[in-house]
Amino acid sequence: MKTAHMPEAKDIVLRLPQLSFSQSLLTYYRRNEAFLEEFEPKRPESFYTRAYQTEQLRREKAEAENQTAFRFYIFPKSDPQVLIGSIAVSHIVRGCFLSCFLGYALDQEHRNKGYMTQAIRSVVRFAFDGLRLHRIEANVMPRNPASRRVLEKCGFREEGFSPRYLKINGVWEDHVHMVLLNETL
Repeated sequence: MKTAHMPEAKDIVLRLPQLSFSQSLLTYYRRNEAFLEEFEPKRPESFYTRAYQTEQLRREKAEAENQTAFRFYIFPKSDPQVLIGSIAVSHIVRGCFLSCFLGYALDQEHRNKGYMTQAIRSVVRFAFDGLRLHRIEANVMPRNPASRRVLEKCGFREEGFSPRYLKINGVWEDHVHMVLLNETL
């Protein structure tokens, strides 16, 4: 699929979903299962199968083609065959709202290398310049200060607090609502 302003970054490669990523994606999730557990919804056993990941990639490709969501998979330029995370703009709303949600996750072994900062900045440019969105929203648990710091470093500002906002690992978790506005629109 061709989309204007595809994200680019200095130390990472951001790639749209391909069915050929299914084994790499499964390996990533298995490698990070315990680490990601406290930040993501409970996963069914079937999640940790290649068939599930292939179907997920198929859905993500369709969402990109329909321009309702774009997930990018993160690969380090130093080892471009190893999938180390993902970042997505989802729930894209057009019309007078021109907004989306931002979500991301990174391999525990690749934290604190600047990769997620680069990914967020690249995807923000994609959303603002390529998709012409006005607003990007991200929600972060107060007990995840590293995620909040990376959002703040990328220009996101706190807009509010949402008690018991998302069910994470079986528990309704509070979230801080962070927003970045496209000041050029």
